[in-house]
Amino acid sequence: MDAPNDAIDIFLQPGDFYFGDEKTRIRTLLGSCVAITLWHPRLHIGGMCHYMLPRRPHRRTDAPLALDGRYAEDAIKMFLGEILQARTRAAEYQVKLFGGGRMFAPSLRHARHPSISETNVDYGRAAIAQCGFTSVAEDLGGDSHRNVILDLWSGNVWVRKPGPSHLRTAANG
Repeated sequence: MDAPNDAIDIFLQPGDFYFGDEKTRIRTLLGSCVAITLWHPRLHIGGMCHYMLPRRPHRRTDAPLALDGRYAEDAIKMFLGEILQARTRAAEYQVKLFGGGRMFAPSLRHARHPSISETNVDYGRAAIAQCGFTSVAEDLGGDSHRNVILDLWSGNVWVRKPGPSHLRTAANG
């Protein structure tokens, strides 16, 4: 499916979140961070988050809570809010996960503990399952960064990583 003539292009920085309609392309660049993409195949709506950490450190219980896309737990809540507003259900969306690349070799001191990238991947998988989403594709881990592009008019997600295969699709459909 070709891009609409009036398509908008959104680039997510770390911690950003975007949910839109069929005239939107969402892109991001990931290292140890993780992107979750959601797409509704009938309505052609969906979005992407680019989270940096699984949870907020030392959350204050007395302060008003504003959701923050830097944290997976908040990004999931942001997705659930958009799904509710669209009067849809989590199970109706195609979900794909990307990122969690190991950007630095582990030091001997930290070799016994999971890296940030591993923690991000594990939390993302658990969080989407807990909320009723089913992951249909993923490209996680490894030792490099990746560019991710989601076309909301088709649901296609494209991943570009350094190396011999320059561009590939991630279980489109």
